[in-house]
Amino acid sequence: MSAMSVIDSHCHLDFPDFAEEIDAVVARARAAGVERMVTISTRVARGEAYRALAERFAQVYFTIGTHPHQAAEEAETDFHAIRRFAAHPKCVAIGEAGLDHHYDYAPREIAERVFRAQIGLARELDLPLVIHARDADDDVARILREEMARGRFAALLHCFTSSRALAETGLELGLYISFSGVLTFKNSADLRAIARDCPLDRVLVETDAPYLAPVPHRGRRNEPAFVVSTARALAEAKGVSFDEIASATRANTLAIFRKMNEGRA
Repeated sequence: MSAMSVIDSHCHLDFPDFAEEIDAVVARARAAGVERMVTISTRVARGEAYRALAERFAQVYFTIGTHPHQAAEEAETDFHAIRRFAAHPKCVAIGEAGLDHHYDYAPREIAERVFRAQIGLARELDLPLVIHARDADDDVARILREEMARGRFAALLHCFTSSRALAETGLELGLYISFSGVLTFKNSADLRAIARDCPLDRVLVETDAPYLAPVPHRGRRNEPAFVVSTARALAEAKGVSFDEIASATRANTLAIFRKMNEGRA
């Protein structure tokens, strides 16, 4: 492994944006020094697509779960299907789950019920939970505190753009925090300050591709190769070298997604 290797902890390779050139997207990521990538579930009903990508590419892993946008669509989450996909050796987490009060595509009571159900599955299956939180800091913090009191589970706050208070709550509860290309945006000084203050052993990097391409790629479709730019921005925010960030975020990704370690160095 090159010292320059990084892991894209969150992307959506099943999205139509990549359908015509998925081989080239994965190849570009490898050429850029992206060692592995995790394609993230938004619908349990799409589970076969995530599994197929992970089986097709050695560098790709996947999660299984229901995004809050789809919480009403999959309100009665198919626990049997989740358990079946979660047993796959390359399924590394549950989610992305959580709350999104910005769009409110699902009624809030349904979204909360589905979020709590997936926390329960993460706890039951001893897999980490990938959390989506948008304009819902207080409710996410409340649910995390209540659910941690019922029994601990591993989790990360993905594409973190929330308040310092939610970051501090997450860290207090033992969560990891993942930063996306938003960290590179001109108007993200507050976010860079939060990233600066997060412990080095709790941060990850991601693209959330095809969304949120980092500077200098902003305005283009995002892809896993671009996670290197986010890692550089995180290194700058924390005042450390790129190699140190690459090493730390890689170690943290492997620490939370423990199944990535099975059969690999």
